[in-house]
Amino acid sequence: MIRKKDFNYTTAEKALDCVKNGNRVFLHGSAATPLHLLRKLTERAGDLEDIELVAISTYGDGIFEKEGFSDSFFINSLFVSANIRKIVNSRHGAYIPVFLSEIPRLFTKRILPLDVAIVHVSLPDKHGFCSLGVSVDVALGAVRSANHVIAQVNEKMPRTHGDGLIHVSTFDALVKHTEDLPEVDYSEKVTDVSMTIGRYCAELIEDGSTLQMGIGNIPDAVLACLHNHKDLGIHTEMFSDGVLPLVEKGVINNKFKTKHPGKIVTGFAVGSRKLYDFVDDNPEVVFLDIGYVNDAKVICTNPKVISINSAVEIDLTGQVCADSIGTYQYSGVGGQMDFVRGASLSEGGKPIIALASTTAKGKSKIVPFLQQGAGVVTTRAHVHYVVTEYGVAYLYGKNLIERARELIRIAHPDHREHLERQARLRFYGYDG
Repeated sequence: MIRKKDFNYTTAEKALDCVKNGNRVFLHGSAATPLHLLRKLTERAGDLEDIELVAISTYGDGIFEKEGFSDSFFINSLFVSANIRKIVNSRHGAYIPVFLSEIPRLFTKRILPLDVAIVHVSLPDKHGFCSLGVSVDVALGAVRSANHVIAQVNEKMPRTHGDGLIHVSTFDALVKHTEDLPEVDYSEKVTDVSMTIGRYCAELIEDGSTLQMGIGNIPDAVLACLHNHKDLGIHTEMFSDGVLPLVEKGVINNKFKTKHPGKIVTGFAVGSRKLYDFVDDNPEVVFLDIGYVNDAKVICTNPKVISINSAVEIDLTGQVCADSIGTYQYSGVGGQMDFVRGASLSEGGKPIIALASTTAKGKSKIVPFLQQGAGVVTTRAHVHYVVTEYGVAYLYGKNLIERARELIRIAHPDHREHLERQARLRFYGYDG
């Protein structure tokens, strides 16, 4: 069957007429946040009632702070990015704890049925296919299950290979609007501490490993320390500019991967325009549904999987809090556990939790007990390696007392005496 490729663009106002009171609306996320349509939607604040917005991380400062926004919209977030943190921790928003790998299932199984999905796509090709561009992840499931799908069509959105090719006939409305994608640069935030952590992590990474690491100063520092490695691969929920020098140098060639050899596999990408130009029409990079990318059964088939994730704090038994500061919801579960488990099951794999030993205010991130209300994202039974600027602690197979000793050893020296007293009190009943 030959599908009809004819289509007509409409205005944002007309396209968004389908959003009615009481609707649940999915917003495409990360660098694919449909900013033009989102601005136009929020301009209807006051006219609409009880609109639930569902998304993972989004970009766009000030959009959710417009006067009257909270009178019309409620943010029910699957991850907490900086621009919605204040709202999610108020009566005008909420957070849904869920593994990143399972989010598409919430949509397709109608656990969170979507009335409208608003996505951001590339120009259609000669066959009528647009691309979900730099963010396929959970958006594919939203497009497949929403009752009504609106697309912002942008000539600056890369056309990426993989699962994200959507025929124009799928969309109920197309709005053409050209704008730059949001850009993020963490390279200037790499510090001496993060570089030391990066070197310790790099020492754990063998040639031929498959890497998962996110965005931030620690992942960038790790990547900066891998230039003498060989034959590395990438299978990750997301990546940024830090991989580009390693690809150019041939360090990352995906040679020994079992799943998609020769390909960088990801769910989304966030970075600079250089990164977006790199992934544009590049068959070496495939953007796939996050239910597949983050499936531990898929991850573990690759050799020597290295997962590098961070934490807000970790207690002396190895419990990792990565999504909240006490009861304050700071981020989300995301894909940490998906890859911790996948790396654990991979032959020669190493799940790593990497974090600075202290906060910016000098408080220890290695603590006797997690703060009241803190969420345990990765359980102590799942933790293997913990890395700070003071070294590497290996916890797997160790009892609680041995774990405490290992973690105190890599804590900041200013806090070790206190941690030792608390450990003696906890495990021996005295602090002398």
